[in-house]
Amino acid sequence: MKKAVVIGSGFAGLSAACFLAKAGYDVTVLEKQHTAGGRARQLKEQGFVFDMGPSWYWMPEVFERFFNCFGKKVSDYYELQRLDPSYRIYWPDGEMDIPASYEGLKKLFETIEPGSAAQLDKFMAEAKYKYNVGINKLVHKPGQSVTEFLDWEVIKGVFKLDVFANMKKHVGKYFKHPKLQEMMEFPVLFLGALPQNTPALYSLMNYADVKLGTWYPKGGMYKIVEGMFSLAKELGVKFCFNCSVTSIDIINKEAKSVTAQTTNNEQPATSNFAADVVIGGADYHFIETKLLPEDCRTYTEEYWNKRVMAPSCLLYYVGLNKKLSNVLHHSLFFDTDFAVHGKEIYTEPVWPSDPLFYVCATSVTDNTQAPEGHENLFFLIPVAAGLQGDTEQLRDSYFENIIKRFEDRTRQTIKENIVYKKSYSVSNFVNDYNSFKGNAYGLANTLMQTAVLKPSCKSKKVSNLFYTGQLTVPGPGVPPSLISGEVVVKEVMKLFNNLTNMIK
Repeated sequence: MKKAVVIGSGFAGLSAACFLAKAGYDVTVLEKQHTAGGRARQLKEQGFVFDMGPSWYWMPEVFERFFNCFGKKVSDYYELQRLDPSYRIYWPDGEMDIPASYEGLKKLFETIEPGSAAQLDKFMAEAKYKYNVGINKLVHKPGQSVTEFLDWEVIKGVFKLDVFANMKKHVGKYFKHPKLQEMMEFPVLFLGALPQNTPALYSLMNYADVKLGTWYPKGGMYKIVEGMFSLAKELGVKFCFNCSVTSIDIINKEAKSVTAQTTNNEQPATSNFAADVVIGGADYHFIETKLLPEDCRTYTEEYWNKRVMAPSCLLYYVGLNKKLSNVLHHSLFFDTDFAVHGKEIYTEPVWPSDPLFYVCATSVTDNTQAPEGHENLFFLIPVAAGLQGDTEQLRDSYFENIIKRFEDRTRQTIKENIVYKKSYSVSNFVNDYNSFKGNAYGLANTLMQTAVLKPSCKSKKVSNLFYTGQLTVPGPGVPPSLISGEVVVKEVMKLFNNLTNMIK
């Protein structure tokens, strides 16, 4: 039985581990933290439960498909609830709830811009086509050659896919009101670039948002991790936690083993894990620059520094000793100038002057997420990757800013009711996840960083070293990460099938 070592137990690492085990490999996952999940870890303090990373559940069929690949269903591991309203947007002049029903959304659009309901129908028809081709075909391509895209459905629809148009112009063709434009541009912010730099192909995200809905796994997003972890163990995958990889050991341009420092309830010890194949599910840049000798690196430091990174985040996990009124599960505070904040993230990176922010309050939906009579709040401010000066003083100043705006907009006080607070930002992403430039979401999905133009999922220097996750194909986000694990294992299978054929 061939041995596989997976570095990192985030969504992509867990996915890869499951598919490898299904294919008959002896799989060991090495994880730096004490639990599975990577950036999707869980924080439990004083009776409060927080998802530390991803908090939006979109594209439910991608999760269903993943578990179906192993003869399982999502419902075997967790229960889903569709949120209605999907989320709330706070504008400078008031608030707006986004209904889960499509007909309700069309009525809302019509009140903002007469004629926009019909435009939404046209926009969504295009978005559905892009979603079907994008999610069922394009994201499953390993990005090893342009010949992968010599697919008749892709070729005949290349202009319909709007690969060469940008999202901002695309939205502007259909909607003229600034609120509708910002609402339709919002989903691509998850992809890590401004709408004007994101291919209009990604209006498929609007289809995911509007038609497929916003969901919540009861018990929190960590339920997905627990489900995948449980499945992996059912498949025979072994896990080593508190295990920091220090090197991938190369002989004749082939990975022979992985060396790690382990600290499981005893003095640190060095362990060596033999490998026929290694899949890096941790930060791609870290693996290349810290775990490989220089002659085995595919990309130079100059290459990495030219990559456009998705944002980092300034996060706050907050527990209140009271319940709130009239607050939804998801809230977007678009009550300041988006153009200015976008420029401060992508064009001239600085700490934002007056940021937009997002709040997730899982306890309004799920009473297991906070003690009785309490509320948990997750605040997120997107900030540029690579910023210096991440100090407690800076974090406190931003917290004061967004707490005041939250109180003003929701018309209730919370500052005096805070009984738990933890912040998390650029330096934490670097320390905990070895994150390149402290990014939170990976590589931005710009046109010049799409498909074959992303860092390769297969090393060009080490024959049996592969990569999965948000710095390679298909890109950032939870559903793409699940797909990334499957895509890379198919590439592993090609390698060993070729070797088998050569031996024959």
